Parts: sequence; structure tokens; C-alpha cells
Amino acid sequence: MLLKKEGYPEESELVVCTVTRIQFNSVFVNLDEYEKSGMLHISEISPGRIRNIRDYVKEGKKIVCVVLRIHKDKGHIDLSLRRVNKNQHREKMEQMKKELKAEKIIEMVAKENKMKPNELHQKIIDNIEYRYVSDFFEEVVAGNEKVESLNLDKKMKEQLEELISQRIKLPTVELRGKYSIVLHEPDGVERIKKTLLEAKKEGREKATITYLGAGEYEIKIEADDYKTAENLLKKTTSVIDKSLDKCQGKVEFKRNK
Repeated sequence: MLLKKEGYPEESELVVCTVTRIQFNSVFVNLDEYEKSGMLHISEISPGRIRNIRDYVKEGKKIVCVVLRIHKDKGHIDLSLRRVNKNQHREKMEQMKKELKAEKIIEMVAKENKMKPNELHQKIIDNIEYRYVSDFFEEVVAGNEKVESLNLDKKMKEQLEELISQRIKLPTVELRGKYSIVLHEPDGVERIKKTLLEAKKEGREKATITYLGAGEYEIKIEADDYKTAENLLKKTTSVIDKSLDKCQGKVEFKRNK
């Protein structure tokens, strides 16, 4: 369960919501990250004509919405579902998964020190310049931030640092593709093996090449960012293409979407 933030979200902020009630032309939700509720008009559910709202949302369903307007005097929040694209939905849900993992660490440390999780969570939030605690924890793992900077006692800092190192892994970008290679050469098998070894070296420790059978090979690149992953995939496939270009047979690469 997400620890609740104080106050209101900001306009244009993406928020995870739980559908609580559905009416003929509107949907009511609770904002998972805040002690607040909101409403979506039928026109903000989906583009085009909607015959039945329940074709798009159901009570208890988790949805990602964007905040349109906040009426603090009425305690009212207008939301939109149709203005959130698939990438935004995926990224927000991934962020929430990371935040839940970070909050589990906070709960464990709070329990050890006989504190309420919300209290420790707020102490950390007050000491960092990140919207999410999980972002700060990832920067600690990356070596760009230090738990020592938090205004906590030594014991809690040590507990946090140990759990962060154990449980928080830096996000990686993964690119995959598949080669179909069939050579009509006397030394075809040996040539393929040699070429794939050279390609793997070019991809450094970030590249994995796996034989799938029937002349098919999977290439997987894992890197810290998309640009690096893309560059390594290009270098790896380039080695294979150049090495086997003049061979008789079939050499085809298809990248996974």
C-alpha cells in the first residue's frame, strides 16, 4: 500500500487511481498517492462516442489519469483518462512498483525503530529533492547520493543503507533481436561460431547471444540507458553482417518490437 502524500497533486501530474463508483456520465476514483478523491466526466474517459462507461472502467480497477483542474475550495479534482497514452501509463505504473519497493524498505526500518512508516517516510522526503523516494534510493545505489545526507540517527542510516544495497537494483534498458543464419559453406558452422564470438566481444559484457535452434540466434543487449544499448546492438549486428555478407546462404536479422 502506498504511503499517502500530503496536500494535493499538481495540475498535469499523472496519478494512479482506483475506481470507486460509476454513474451514467461520470466516474469517481480515489487517488492512490493522496488522501483525495477525483472525478472523470464521460468525455474524459475515451475519445469518440461512449455507449457504456463500464466497457472502459470497472469498480476496483487501477487506472492512470492526468490531473486537469484542482478546486481546493471544494476539495474537488477533475481528471482525464483519455489524455494518458500507453507509454505514460506504463511508465507511471512502473514508477509505482519501484515506490512500493522503496516504501517496503522504509516500513522495515521504521518497525525496527518503533516508528510509524509515514513518520520516517516524511523525514526522508523532507531531506531530499526528489518527488519519489525510490528515485533517491536509486541514486544512492548509483553512487550519486548518500544516505549520510539524511537527517536521521546513525543506526537508521546504517539500516537504510544496507537494505537499499540489498533490494534496490538500477533500471536497465533491454534490446532484443533474432538472427536467422543458414550458410551453404563447408566450414559454415565454424564460421558462424567465430563470427558470433567476435560479435559478443564487440558488445562487451552487455551482449548475450543464445542459440535457439534451427539456425536461429537471439541477441540481447542490456545497458544503463537506451543510447548505449542502441549503439552496442548496432555494433554487434554490424560484426555479424560484415563477416557473413559474402557467404552463400541466408543471414537475416529481425529486431523485437
